Amino acid sequence: MARLTPLAKGLITITILGGAAAAVWHLGLKDMLGQGGADPAHEEASSGGLFGSRDDDDGGSGDSASSSAGGSASSSSSARSSSQGSGSLGSSGNPLKVSIVSFHGYAPAIVANGKSLTTQPGSIFAKQGVNVELIIQDDIPTLTTIFESGAAHCAWRTSDFWAQEQPNLRNSGHDGRAIVIVDNTQGGDAIIARDPSIQKVEDLAGKSIALLQYTPSDGMTIDAIDNSSLTARKKQSVRYVYINAEEGTAGVRAALESGNVDAAALWDPDLALALKNIKGAHVVYSTKTATNLIYDVMVCDQRLLTQPANQPAFQGFVAGWLKGVDAAKSNPDEAVDALVKTEEFFGLLAKDEGKPFVKSLFKNIVWTGLEDNARILGLAGGTNHYERVYRRFDGIYRTAGALANPASPVINPQDSFDYRFVKNLLSADQSAQKEAAKPEFTFTPEQREEAAQAAPQVTKPVIVSFATGAAALNKRAEKTIDEEMVPFIENNGSAYFEVSGNTDSTGARDNNMRLSEARAQAVVDYLVRQWDFPAQRFKVVGHGPDQPICDERNPGAENLTLDDCRALNRTTRVAVFTR
Repeated sequence: MARLTPLAKGLITITILGGAAAAVWHLGLKDMLGQGGADPAHEEASSGGLFGSRDDDDGGSGDSASSSAGGSASSSSSARSSSQGSGSLGSSGNPLKVSIVSFHGYAPAIVANGKSLTTQPGSIFAKQGVNVELIIQDDIPTLTTIFESGAAHCAWRTSDFWAQEQPNLRNSGHDGRAIVIVDNTQGGDAIIARDPSIQKVEDLAGKSIALLQYTPSDGMTIDAIDNSSLTARKKQSVRYVYINAEEGTAGVRAALESGNVDAAALWDPDLALALKNIKGAHVVYSTKTATNLIYDVMVCDQRLLTQPANQPAFQGFVAGWLKGVDAAKSNPDEAVDALVKTEEFFGLLAKDEGKPFVKSLFKNIVWTGLEDNARILGLAGGTNHYERVYRRFDGIYRTAGALANPASPVINPQDSFDYRFVKNLLSADQSAQKEAAKPEFTFTPEQREEAAQAAPQVTKPVIVSFATGAAALNKRAEKTIDEEMVPFIENNGSAYFEVSGNTDSTGARDNNMRLSEARAQAVVDYLVRQWDFPAQRFKVVGHGPDQPICDERNPGAENLTLDDCRALNRTTRVAVFTR
């Protein structure tokens, strides 16, 4: 597998201009873009354990060394596509050009195109009246470069990275909108370890984890550790080892296999290969549990989206892609064939590992149909998970220094998605409306008890304020639950939870045990009543003083005062159990 240089999702590396302290991300494929300077705040390692450098990019000016004259695309079709076509957008003379990478999440579009990168007669896209040219750009030029050069009209982005890149795109004088969600990873991204002592996120304290910076793996890891019950000092003890971008996810996998790191954050197919080939490798936390965290979207040039004459092309593209989802789901073998036929990466992967291995990757990703788009976008009622994730990762990556211009304005998530095309299809499809209104997962007390037999994958402490000796929620406590607990539960869309009340060591133990359980029950009652979470998802426990996070006999070990140590021990905790 060492010769398989394109890695399934690409890695956007963007060059820092004029000393700007920023970076974007990307998933290393055939040709990674030149090396940048080392980040002094973190370790960086190659697969051989030597510390290297990572590539950075301002994502804004379009002058990135990674992308010249259309992004130095990895296929000859990229160069052809930069020429202006004739006729209306989506016609045979002016096809809608869509930049993708070698990734199995985009198989439905290839199926919709007639198992081709260009629209074939009788294909799904042809029947929708739109010609689509899929352009494989495994080096991932910036959106600024893509839109300025005309290399493509639309391009894939993960929702977390789109939150990073849109401010940079605006800074360059351009803008875009996502128009459809094309897949949702549910098991295809994970933190894994080979050390049997690392079973949950909290076990990463004092350990090293290899990953690619500013990728969904990075964001997932940051989110998990931020939401863990680790103290601030223990969170700082987690060592992030950022692999040289040229090594890509193969380098991350190799770092774990060689024993240079304790854990790794990966995505398929390198995730599946690591679990298959590294002795003792096991999942610590993944999007199988955090099902509402990582989405792929198609982002299109806002200048084209605003032109009424182009609406039929974009509408046909969205409709065709979603019909391609149905076709790929009904015949996954055809989807495998489409990937192997059109993408060198999957041809090599199938040759080395077999087509059944390629097909096995599909179980860890959801190709999102119309009903899935409606649910994720909140169009069937409930939370708009896309906007929640966009907002969350904007905050994560601003804090991490991922924006080329840290002063870039925060973009309202509503201004990042053009809902017209999905809404038009949904309004005409009552069946999709009904399916979207159904819960994505069902929960039972029996399954909850079975899941709770294993160790929780991560536990989030929340300081819910109660009056002394009381278990009733006040408005301040409800606000805390809304802002700190609910998003965590929504992230982990398939999970079961143990909600526990806890106390410090002061007071009578029997009273503390009763009070802690009553407070946990009050929290669960509120979540069920106010947020419509199924009661079957929650196990209520009162631990009293028995499970302290901080040692009250030695609070200085966590750099805390005794009062702060006791406050941490009094937190309500939400433990996540995978189904």
